[in-house]
Amino acid sequence: MIAAQASLIETTPLPLAAAGADERHIGIEFYRLLTGRDPADADISDNDDFDRHVLACVLSAAVMDGGPLPERAGLVEQELNALFATCFPSAPVRAFAWMPGADNAGDDETIMVRDLLLAQRSTEGEVGRWLAAMVARRAMEPKHLWEDLGLRERPELSRLLTRHFAPLAARNTRNMRWKRFFYRMLCEDDGFVMCTTPVCTQCNDFDLCFGEESGESRMAERRREYLRAVDDHVEAAGNPQA
Repeated sequence: MIAAQASLIETTPLPLAAAGADERHIGIEFYRLLTGRDPADADISDNDDFDRHVLACVLSAAVMDGGPLPERAGLVEQELNALFATCFPSAPVRAFAWMPGADNAGDDETIMVRDLLLAQRSTEGEVGRWLAAMVARRAMEPKHLWEDLGLRERPELSRLLTRHFAPLAARNTRNMRWKRFFYRMLCEDDGFVMCTTPVCTQCNDFDLCFGEESGESRMAERRREYLRAVDDHVEAAGNPQA
């Protein structure tokens, strides 16, 4: 039975729900739990610090979605435990029980994107392998990829891909949206033509592939909503006749 479970981090449970944290604020709280600072204050000048920032962002976005964290993050429990132990050893998070043979590989579409990224890795070690699985899983979500990864802006996604999957990133010479680009590469690698229009500028769907990807990050949006709700509550408490 000893081999049936792995508890690589012997610490306290996640305190978020017990503390009564508003669900719109959970992403920021979880990021702070992992790193000791707010995402807005992250120092990403060093590559190792950048990697930890990205991992914390992805995990925080997965927490905000609800449901099992390993599935939402794209990792099996053993991998997630190893990630916590390696990248966030001081964070007070509970390890996940792991059963041998547990499979969280994802559906065929997720696996195809993950394998595309793994085949184009430009860094060694577990971080790049974890990120391939995490990016692939989060790419199944409906928003811009940088948003569903919990990143602060699209250039952070471009830096992530250029750092860990450089050969693939280098092929995106026209700055296509990354999700669209992944699927174009999958089609081309299999010998298929993704589009019937020979020139992108003549395509009616041009904006879907190359349109603007700016906006407010998920955690910044949740923080703004949370603070607005607090202000409304304080205002209502101070004016009971309203």
